[in-house]
Amino acid sequence: MTKRAYKLGVVGLGEGRSIMSAALASERWELRKVCDLNEELCRSREKEFGFTAWTTSYDELLNDPEIEAIAIYTPDQLHLKHVKMALEAGKHVICTKPLLPSLDGAAELLEAQKRSGKHVFVGQSTRYFEPMKRQRQDFEAGKHGDIHTVEAHYITDGRWFLEKDWSRQKGFSWMYGFMIHAVDLVRWYLPEVTEVMGFGLNSEANRGYGVDSWDTMRFLLRDGDGRIGQVSGSYTLPTLGQSVEPSIGCVIRGSAGTTRGEYSNLVYHTHFAGEQPATAEMEHLHDYFFRFEGKSHHAGEYQNYIEHFAECLDEGRTPLPDANEAIRTLAVMVAMERSIREGGRIVRIQDVLDEYLEPSR
Repeated sequence: MTKRAYKLGVVGLGEGRSIMSAALASERWELRKVCDLNEELCRSREKEFGFTAWTTSYDELLNDPEIEAIAIYTPDQLHLKHVKMALEAGKHVICTKPLLPSLDGAAELLEAQKRSGKHVFVGQSTRYFEPMKRQRQDFEAGKHGDIHTVEAHYITDGRWFLEKDWSRQKGFSWMYGFMIHAVDLVRWYLPEVTEVMGFGLNSEANRGYGVDSWDTMRFLLRDGDGRIGQVSGSYTLPTLGQSVEPSIGCVIRGSAGTTRGEYSNLVYHTHFAGEQPATAEMEHLHDYFFRFEGKSHHAGEYQNYIEHFAECLDEGRTPLPDANEAIRTLAVMVAMERSIREGGRIVRIQDVLDEYLEPSR
């Protein structure tokens, strides 16, 4: 099969900085044009990348007949509008997580995607970090045996985020902005989670900045086969440091083996039946994954996932996570929120899905 370069447009040049780097470095994509309402930011990206094809008009981006896919990195509350506009313009969509900031509009988005016949792919970047990729390969090879538990966490001292004006705006959420990475990792391996329970608290550090969002959370999930998922998040507390406590980690425990993929550390731990425990270190990939300001931008993951998207377009496959999978993840998170508010009550995922999606059926 002949592989070609697809033409990409990008809207939102804050986080879109990483997708610009990814597209410019990839042989599978041609960066056609980028867009942001902030002209100063456009000029900054022009200076950084030497890329002059920018506009402050999203309509101009959508009306470019050469562009085949739009990558959306605008604020979460604009995703529904921007995704729908891209689909209506006949473009495939790559959207940063979360696809939506809530399940409001989920049925509308799914209907727009169905009408368009185009793909909506969600950039859950942690799946495309090298240790997590290797862990997935071992899982798909059956090396874990029967899965019993999947444990994922996102733990970081994010108090510096509270200094940012946007963190104090309505709608800011540690769960949707941060913990979603850990939720997605658990759902990757336990896609049919049926129920969830958990607890959360809003710390003094949060309240001191006027932020009303749980910043410490712990959840248990279960699927129809009784397998257990565990999701943990803490965002305004001191940590033990990356060498001891990687910011994001995923542990799979099965009858034939246990593994842990570590984020930022580029480390993968394994212990399979008949083998000694082993650790694979991948620090040689540091400069591929982390291209700006230490480890604050992880453009290598973005390059991995847009190249996966291109392969799916080549082969006529659905790139995952797609809109349906992303919305089910959001349903799990809505159930998590309800469980916290209701004192740890077990909440069924199907009840949430029925509430938001049934009216559209």
